[in-house]
Amino acid sequence: QVQLVESGGGLVQAGASLRISCAASGRTLSAYAVGWFRQPPGKEREFVAGINWNGDTTHYGDSMRGRSTISRDNAANTVYLQMNSLKPEDTAVYYCAASYGDSWEVSGMDYWGKGTLVTVSS
Repeated sequence: QVQLVESGGGLVQAGASLRISCAASGRTLSAYAVGWFRQPPGKEREFVAGINWNGDTTHYGDSMRGRSTISRDNAANTVYLQMNSLKPEDTAVYYCAASYGDSWEVSGMDYWGKGTLVTVSS
């Protein structure tokens, strides 16, 4: 099994940038595709971005396409999400999740972290 811990969330103003991290332990993260998801208050969890095991393929959901970049450092067992031009509607708990497969559906992920809260003020 792999354990995932997100960090880097916080309170930022609209227009700011923020990078959040997902650190893995228990097993090397290079065995997995990793995705970032978010859950705004009162809404369902949604896909934000995903990256395959070696980082040469990325996918983005509609919510932050063009404003976010996912990357990974397998030597550091960490995946990052760089978010730019943040908006109040980006306020959410951001989760990273790992998968053996290549589906980016919430139900298709095998391991989840507990999330990090990002709050964007107007």
